Amino acid sequence: MRSVEPMEGYGPTARRRRGISRRKEMPLWQELPLLLVVAFCLAVLIRTFLVQAFFIPSGSMENTLEVNDRVLVNKVVYDMRDPLRGEIVVFRGTEDWAPEVTEPVSDAFIAKLGRTVGDLVGISRPGERDFIKRVIGLPGDKVACCDEQGRITVNGVGIDEPYISEGFNSDLNQPPIAGQCTSRRFAEVTVPAGQMFVMGDHRSVSQDARCQGPVPIENIIGRAFVVVWPSDRFNSLSVPDVWKQFAADQPTAAGAKPQPQPKADPVVAANVLPLLIGVALSARSGMSFVTRRRRLRA
Repeated sequence: MRSVEPMEGYGPTARRRRGISRRKEMPLWQELPLLLVVAFCLAVLIRTFLVQAFFIPSGSMENTLEVNDRVLVNKVVYDMRDPLRGEIVVFRGTEDWAPEVTEPVSDAFIAKLGRTVGDLVGISRPGERDFIKRVIGLPGDKVACCDEQGRITVNGVGIDEPYISEGFNSDLNQPPIAGQCTSRRFAEVTVPAGQMFVMGDHRSVSQDARCQGPVPIENIIGRAFVVVWPSDRFNSLSVPDVWKQFAADQPTAAGAKPQPQPKADPVVAANVLPLLIGVALSARSGMSFVTRRRRLRA
């Protein structure tokens, strides 16, 4: 009696293979929560080590940054190099710096939970000691105001600051007042070693190093490099040409250690890697869903 070969795809081996394949698949109602947990964990890791979103709470950087803008901050760039003049940085102020965020917050459980989750993924309000300003002077620099044209000077060189809008500068004729930044004028300051001199772009309202003193470079959280929200204000925060030219003419401050100036910040990995991971997860989920639909239709 002749043996009959099983049809291809219908033998015991094929049935076992299909059974294993079915057991490995995960239902959508189980896969979706898993993807959400993975996405949340990725967001926390990215926020902790690579990039964090910051909310702008005050007008001290207008019109470069407006109230309620969201910016992305590169948290790894200064692990590789020192800050540059003209860059916008987020940092923790010293005890001499008065908080810019003084609005009361709710103590309700839901509000606290929202703030905790928001802080984990980097979309919450900044803390009382978190500030965002522009770097004006580095260790050894001599910063003062003003020259004959009413400009700040760094190492005796007047700086034409294109980001200061008309009417946003401090009063040139008002005499300096200790502990206040209401006057444009301030005596020459030699930036101490390991510190930086920072100022807001809206000089008439910004409380900055003019009256609160320089800030340790080690207090920097990261460099703000792009405005991401609102969408109509999407814009990169590059170093103005005037500061690039100044750095070319004076690559180091007096007494400062020479530092290489990279052509670009190391933000590619910080931005592209999370995007690729997100696309991969979405693609996997989408392929699984399409496969299920095809199987159901068959």
